[in-house]
Amino acid sequence: MPDVFINYRTGDEESAATMIARELARRFGDERIFFASNSIEPGSRFPVELVRAVEECEALLAVIGPRWAEVRGTDGRPALKAEQDWTRREIQTALDRGALVIPVLVGKATRIDRAALPDDLLELADCQYKRFDHRNAESDLTALGDTLARLLPELGATDRDVRAVRERSAANSREKPARDTGHTRMRTRDVEQRVRGGIGALNGDLSGTFVNEPQGPVNTGGGHQYNAPHFEGDNTGVQFTAGDNSGTVHQRFERERRQSDDGR
Repeated sequence: MPDVFINYRTGDEESAATMIARELARRFGDERIFFASNSIEPGSRFPVELVRAVEECEALLAVIGPRWAEVRGTDGRPALKAEQDWTRREIQTALDRGALVIPVLVGKATRIDRAALPDDLLELADCQYKRFDHRNAESDLTALGDTLARLLPELGATDRDVRAVRERSAANSREKPARDTGHTRMRTRDVEQRVRGGIGALNGDLSGTFVNEPQGPVNTGGGHQYNAPHFEGDNTGVQFTAGDNSGTVHQRFERERRQSDDGR
């Protein structure tokens, strides 16, 4: 059973009707959209299929261009005035059923002229409409599809565009923890390499500042400061710096100083 019936008049805006039908079929599925030239199989009885589809649809889109009320039949009169005009009969059936009827005004069609409507279609002029312009085709088609998805929940449940967005969001959610884990591993490895290359193995709080080759006092703010061992001369003494960065204490142990102290 089709959810949406595309109604249009031959000689007015077939191209717009075709674009609308094609986009809605892509988004919601071919079986959900009735468009006579695509939905009626060869050999099927045209009148029977039209009546069945319009009697079962949830919504009818009446595609109306600037020539919609002007196209003339074989008798030279406006086709809309003929009771057997299929465009008129489809709209009338949908209105009588209480189905959702949405006029889609195309291009320069700015309104529905009540004076041009037969009595059984006067209600059409009161229906809130949507617009379609070939220059804004993409955004207008998206807006039309969004409206139908909102007004017809069962149709909205088949929305392929919404499903694609959800799948991309889910994929991104799965990838994010993996990226975060990789970044954490890289940061941990970087710290480990700095520790091995500069200050050896440390236990406990590593929130301070690491300095590999101190050339003098270094203050970088709060936190501990760790200076890697720095050897000078004949490697008989070691200079290192420790503290909490509020002041720097230098300790230098040398063989000569130690010998001097021992002699006192």
